[in-house]
Amino acid sequence: MAAARVGWTLVRHEARLMASLMLWMARRTHGTREGTAFGYARGEAAMMFGLAFVCVVETVAMSVLLSDWPAAHAVVLFLDVYTVVFVVALYAASVVRPHVVGPHGLRVRRAVHVDLRIPRDRIASVRRELRMTHEPADGELDLAIGSQTTVTVELTEPVPHRSLLGRTRDIRVVRFHTDDADGLVRALTAAA
Repeated sequence: MAAARVGWTLVRHEARLMASLMLWMARRTHGTREGTAFGYARGEAAMMFGLAFVCVVETVAMSVLLSDWPAAHAVVLFLDVYTVVFVVALYAASVVRPHVVGPHGLRVRRAVHVDLRIPRDRIASVRRELRMTHEPADGELDLAIGSQTTVTVELTEPVPHRSLLGRTRDIRVVRFHTDDADGLVRALTAAA
């Protein structure tokens, strides 16, 4: 039963990635109508497109190496092309699912993996704080991009965070990256 639940979770994750790719191609965003969006994908663009380029090179190389074995060639070609699409979809999910500051609080996201809603009345403090990746303590959620976070949000009381595979834990400090940390901090403090 647990394996089936994990399988369906992964299928739903893949579907959300592909939906994000479609949104990206249509130049649309997800869930930003209720407030001001703050992107975070700029810091990972070079790495993601570099990885996609390496996957394309590997696809061409495997195509040449397996040209004498049509069945193996077809299978590996399908897997390689899907890998390239998957990598681009990961980046697209980061672009179309930005952080959102709205009237009800803060929505912190990381592609389709994390979507944490923090009510405004639970935000004790928010500050611009550049930190390099470190080991998070219990009750902390670190969403680094390029091994760094730029905003720290401390909460008055914990909010539940559910991981991709369903593990729930209480979060009292959230650290994340945004391309406009000063603007996000201003937007949150101005509305308070």
